[in-house]
Amino acid sequence: MRIAINTRLLISNKMDGIGWFTAETVKRIVKDHPEDDFYLFFDRKPESSFVSGNNVHPVILHPQARHPILWYLFFEWSVTKALKKYKIELFLSPDGFISTKSKVPTLTVIHDLNFEHFEGNLKASHQRFMSHYFPRYAQLATRIATVSEYSKKDIAETYHIASEKIDVVYDGAHDAYTPLGTAENTKTRDEYTQGKPYFIFISTILRRKNLANLLTAFDQFKTTSKSDMKLVVVGARVWWQDELKEAFDRMEHQDDVIFAGRADVETLSRLLSAAKALVYPSFFEGFGIPIIEAFHAEVPVITSNCTSMPEIAGDAALLIDPYDTNAIATALARIEDDAKLCNQLIERGSIQREKFTWDITARLLWESMMKCVEK
Repeated sequence: MRIAINTRLLISNKMDGIGWFTAETVKRIVKDHPEDDFYLFFDRKPESSFVSGNNVHPVILHPQARHPILWYLFFEWSVTKALKKYKIELFLSPDGFISTKSKVPTLTVIHDLNFEHFEGNLKASHQRFMSHYFPRYAQLATRIATVSEYSKKDIAETYHIASEKIDVVYDGAHDAYTPLGTAENTKTRDEYTQGKPYFIFISTILRRKNLANLLTAFDQFKTTSKSDMKLVVVGARVWWQDELKEAFDRMEHQDDVIFAGRADVETLSRLLSAAKALVYPSFFEGFGIPIIEAFHAEVPVITSNCTSMPEIAGDAALLIDPYDTNAIATALARIEDDAKLCNQLIERGSIQREKFTWDITARLLWESMMKCVEK
């Protein structure tokens, strides 16, 4: 079979959750199915590590798709023509974008609909494009895959899609995330927090990630507990205004917040392993990969009690109301004070993480792809 895959987000050192989903599933699928030919659609020259295997054929399409107008040209013209040129029998798009003009059986992966529920996280032009086209993509795709039962229900209800058309293919975690040992953890704390223990927040900084309430809660926790705990924030600062800037400006303990910026996998693995706990109080997630990464690093997790997060965390995390700063502050104090609780969460996390691996994801994604062909 001749299978095309949208791999435009495979860019070394610049991959977010969807990029990692693409990388981890594609490398497994092409290896497991040497009988098929895979045409990987890039929008720039790819690194050789993304193009391994005799059955893999890189195709560079133009323009580079990094803006709504360029998205349109890339998918409606370049992808459409390439699907016809290479006689493609199945098209997989891990980032949700598809060609509306092609009749090739298509599986689109819509990870979540955060842009439908939380305006202000995207540029206005991006918001308009996605709100206009993603309902069409969902209707036109042969099938849809998504990363949680929550997202499946959300897509079905928001876009009026039959749930039977949607398959759940949970995310996994990079194998770099693992407990690194006392000596390495001490070295990391010495480097980032002058040897002090710390909570860690991991995410691109967007409004829906709720860093504002975390900063307020952390300040409250510090004032009440007199703790020497720090807060390390890892992620690109895409949004820094309105309530987030105000929350930081009000803090009495600003010096205890360390902004580490965007980190590569190896650095992030070190930072996560050395943390007292991951604090992930997002308002909205389709999955929440950092939760699973923390389970692998054997670090306790505090996360929200809404959207997909209870589904992914199970009984292995402290669940909090992300709108309640008192609840977040109380959870921080519990993690610092209760070693028994921390050990219980770590043990439960080691069980929960086995439900979410990239091997399972790739297998389920392939099954969804085959349903497209059968249809």
